[in-house]
Amino acid sequence: MRILHLTLKKQWFDMIASGNKREEYREIKPYWDKRLMCAKGKYDAICFRNGYLPTSPTLLVELKEVLSGLGIVEWGAPEAQPVYILRLGKILGA
Repeated sequence: MRILHLTLKKQWFDMIASGNKREEYREIKPYWDKRLMCAKGKYDAICFRNGYLPTSPTLLVELKEVLSGLGIVEWGAPEAQPVYILRLGKILGA
């Protein structure tokens, strides 16, 4: 299983953990182009970390697909700005 590791703020981490947020967003920039679009199908899951400490809580979530477009502002997407949309599936572990 190929896992993408991302760090999140507490608000977004908690929303994903509760099942209320089903997408994560990343800016369309060369860094994410290379990491997400050039590697289509490369990742099966995302390991979200809430903070940078080794003891910070983590959450492993299925990655269904990577798209680009406008995200949901209430879920952290910038208004009227295209982003990479990481569609999330089942929570696989904590």
